Order: sequence, then structure tokens, then C-alpha cells
Amino acid sequence: MLAPRSLRSRLLLASGASLAAVALMTGCTSGGSTTSTDTAVEENTVEDNAATGDTITIGFSGPAADHGWLGAINSAAIAEADKYDDVELVVAEGTNDANLQISQVETFINDKVDAIVLLPTDGAALTDVAIKAMEAGIPVINVDREFSSTFAARTTILGDNYGMGVSAGTYICEQLEGKDDAVVAEIAGIDSLPLTQDRSKGFADALDDCGLEVSNRVAADFTIQGGEAAASQLLASAPKIDAIWNHDDDQGVGVLAAIDAAGRDEFFMVGGAGSANVMRDIQADNTVLKATVIYPSTQAADGISLARLIVQGKGMSDLVESSVPRKIQLYAPVVTKENVEVYLPSAFES
Repeated sequence: MLAPRSLRSRLLLASGASLAAVALMTGCTSGGSTTSTDTAVEENTVEDNAATGDTITIGFSGPAADHGWLGAINSAAIAEADKYDDVELVVAEGTNDANLQISQVETFINDKVDAIVLLPTDGAALTDVAIKAMEAGIPVINVDREFSSTFAARTTILGDNYGMGVSAGTYICEQLEGKDDAVVAEIAGIDSLPLTQDRSKGFADALDDCGLEVSNRVAADFTIQGGEAAASQLLASAPKIDAIWNHDDDQGVGVLAAIDAAGRDEFFMVGGAGSANVMRDIQADNTVLKATVIYPSTQAADGISLARLIVQGKGMSDLVESSVPRKIQLYAPVVTKENVEVYLPSAFES
């Protein structure tokens, strides 16, 4: 296995480059719309990209907004489409039923939309219908949960689950420098999900890099109730803790309630995902909560912007490459009191 420090350095550099590419992205040109997934690319100047073009229709489908992060995914996508006079956004009702979402995508295909932005409730289950859309000449922008075939999407936009763990672990290592016997705890999300497994692996790798390890670990379910139950279990079994990483700020509401009920404050905690309420706590010098790691809720909004560029034959103005990349992975920065004002405006409410 590669040395964790070298791996982390490459990860941070690569993720930073992806973030910079997305941050520099602007709108589309006035060129005519097309349903081709492989259009000729024109000039990529900022001015041309910002110009209003022919109206295009983008279909958007995502899971049910059953917690704050998914609600923010949906609202950010709608807000992004509203910025453009040449985008008509058709939003399907959020659902956790893969079969219903498949039928929504089939409706988009039958209606001949110009592009589809899709956050699948199940990437594998939605793969075939996404391929069907691509074969119909409709570019699919895959968000957050990957399809099982590269033929199912023109472009994929992902958060960085492994990078979240690396960022959280690196921050904790920095805060516990010189404390070789530190007790580090972890409150994960749903253990059966690959995203949770990736976050835990990144966290373990980063801790190993500074000679620490996870001493106590429990799993929750991304809900307030689940977070409170898991944290109560953790606190009862661990009489001494130096640091906790909680994977998800939505479940973190319950985690903080359990910590408060237990009267524990000998440790500091790092959150995950980057909710606004957590950032406000950080800003206010919360006794326990000192940082959170971003898992961007802007992914679908980025998908809307990229779909617009692709359909109207534009690239990303600050890339030398003339076409929109096939895959973009967003960065997972650590938010602390020192930089919270940068991230708070785009944070979601738990």
C-alpha cells in the first residue's frame, strides 16, 4: 500500500484541481441547442459563455428530500436553473423508489428534453435507463451516486467521501499532535453504504499517518434520532475521549443532544457534510464542535450548469481543454472558525 502521506498529498492536489475547474465554470453561449452528446465545441471565453442562447430544457430527478442535505441538493439545482434565461427546468418529484425514478427518466426521454441531470436513488438500478437516454442523444449528468457503466453518463459529478475522511483525520491529527495515546472516536453513517465505508477508510488512513487509530466506533443512519442513539451508546462505553468525527451533520443534531445530556466536554468534535447550523455553532465557539468537513450540496446545481454547457456546445472557460470533462470530483475542505464565513453562505440547514 502506498504511504498515506503521499496518497493524501496527491488526493488534495487532485481534488483541489477539480474544485477549481468547477468554480471557474460559467454559463453557455448563444449557439443553438442540440441533443447530441458529442457536440462541436466553440470558443470558451467567459463573455461567450455568459451570453443567453437558445432555450434548452433540462430534466432533473433526485431522491426524496428526507434530510437537509438532499433538500439543499434540490433547492440549489432549482436556484441555478433560475439564473439562466435560456434554461427551462423540469423537476420530477423526489423519490426513493428506483422504479418510479426510472419511469421519470423515461418520461424525460419521451418528452425529448435536451439534457437530464440525475441523482439516482440507486446508481446500479438507474444505469440501463440512463444508457437509454444517452443512446437517444440526450446527455445525462450523473450526480453523487455513480452508475455502474461509463456509457450511462456524459459527465459525472461526485463529492469525495474518501477525501472527507482524510480531511477529518488530518485535522484531528493536527489538533492532537504529540498526544500519542489520544482516544479517537468515530460516529459513522449507514455502514452498509459504500460512501460510509469510503469515509471510514479515508479517516483510518489519515489517522494512521500520524500514529493514531479509531479507538471507539459506532454507526448511525443519517437521522437525528439515529445520531442521538449512537452517540449515547458511544459515550456510555468510552469514559474518556479526545476527539470524535461524526460523518453527517444532520445526524449530528442528535449527536450533540446526546453529548449535552451526558454532560461531556473533555473532547472536541468534527462534523461532516457542512450544515449551516453546525457552521453557526463553530462561529459561536461551541464548547465541543470545532470543525466540519464539506460534502458539497451544490452537486446538482453544478450539474445544471454543466448540462447547459454541454448541450450548447461550450466548454469550461478557464480550462485549456475545450470540452467539459467526463468526471469532476469536488473537494472536501475542513471548515473552522477561521474560514467559516467563506462556506456559510452556501451551507444547508439541518
